[in-house]
This record gives sequence, C-alpha cells and structure tokens, in this order.
Amino acid sequence: MVGAPAAADAVARARSIPQLRVGLHVVLADGAAVSAPDSVAALADGEGHMDGRMFARGVRYFALPRVRRQLRAEIRAQFEAFSRTGLRLDHVNVHKHFHLHPTLLDMLLAIGRDYGLDAVRVPDEPLWFARGSGGGLAAGAGVALLKPWVGLMKMRLRSAGVFHNDQIFGIAASGAMDEAKLLQAIDGLPPGVSEIYLHPATAGQVIAPSMGGYRHSAELDALLSPKVRAAIEQARIARGGFGDAPRPAAPMG
Repeated sequence: MVGAPAAADAVARARSIPQLRVGLHVVLADGAAVSAPDSVAALADGEGHMDGRMFARGVRYFALPRVRRQLRAEIRAQFEAFSRTGLRLDHVNVHKHFHLHPTLLDMLLAIGRDYGLDAVRVPDEPLWFARGSGGGLAAGAGVALLKPWVGLMKMRLRSAGVFHNDQIFGIAASGAMDEAKLLQAIDGLPPGVSEIYLHPATAGQVIAPSMGGYRHSAELDALLSPKVRAAIEQARIARGGFGDAPRPAAPMG
C-alpha cells in the first residue's frame, strides 16, 4: 500500500531481503490516495482519504466519466510510486478485492502494462475451506455469490496474458488464520497455484482501525510454526511468490 504510513519502512525492509516477492496493493477505497487531494476530489476527501462505501463507489466508478478519469490518474500514481521504490513488481491486487469490479480490472490491466504487470491475485477461495474455517453458511453464500465475477476475472486475465493464482486461502478466516487453519489449508491443498492470505503482525500492533478484531500475532505465529514448516516439507509444496510459480505453457499455434 504505497500511500500507507509504513510504506517507506516496508520498502527499506524489502530491499534488505532480495528474495522477498513484493506486490502492489492498489487502494481505491478505505484508504489513502497518493495523488494530491484536489486532483482526485471525486475519489477522496480534502485530506486524501477514500471511504469504505464499496457499493456506492462501485456504481460511481462505473457510471461517471469524470470519476473514471480520476481513477485512472490515481491508479497510475500508485504504480508510479511503486516503480520509484526500485523493487521488482511481483504481482498486483486491489484493496478489499475491489478489482472484481470489471471497470477497475480493465484499468488495472491497461495501466499496469506500462509497469511490467504480469500477475494479478484472484480472490477465489474454495467453498469447503471458506465454510470450514469458521465462516459457516454466510461465507459459503459469499463465495457462491462471487463465483460469476471470479470466473469473469479469470477469463479477462487469461485473455490479457496475465498470470493469476488458481485459488486463495484465508479470506473467510481473515484475521484468524492461525496454525490450525493453515495446517487445514495445507492438508487439503489442491493442484495448481494457491495464495495464502494473512495479515501478520507482532503482538500489540494495530494495522488498521477496521481490523480491531484481527488476531495478527496468531497469524504471525502460524507462519513461523515448526508444524506448518514440517507439513509443507512433507507435502513437497513449492513456496515463493507469483514470480516463482510456473507459468502455463503457451498454446500451440
């Protein structure tokens, strides 16, 4: 999140770990714009904050040309900010999975080409994990509701020649991906490329006001767990970022 308060610290840490794969988390709702507030007045308030009213924003992003012009400018500004870090762009996604919105996905792909975009996160969580990881029937209904949009996203990414993960684990259990849930995901890991979705932090840290109930330190403990490491090694699961994942073979012409 290139406009977030800890961005400079994150960049410094990433530069010290060359093997770390770093992506751009574009923020178009519930966060800070990087453009000057008066240049994106249709997106943000006078202090550059974009609220979290996703439905209302989605309608405006689709319907209003003036808003779309500012959207393009803000998306490009965030790509530019990432580019200035000198880090290699491993992948791109949008805060709150807002790139499920076709208008935003089209902009992301069109602008991202200028910055080497070749991989995008798809928020496609298996139904069995969403329901079994604590989300219950509500999570299952949410997964089913999003399936058509997820399918459309995958189709557009394939058409654009942009790589994506096959599935993701941790959305329904967001903020609660502890050791048990991570082991559950590893045990049922399907073929293909899976992303593990967590928000780890050391004890006492608050990442955002909207994450007041998140168990950040439990997620960090899960990532550092010897049991998790042993399960990964036993299952012979390859680890890495999007840039490390094998790309599908190009179709024969």
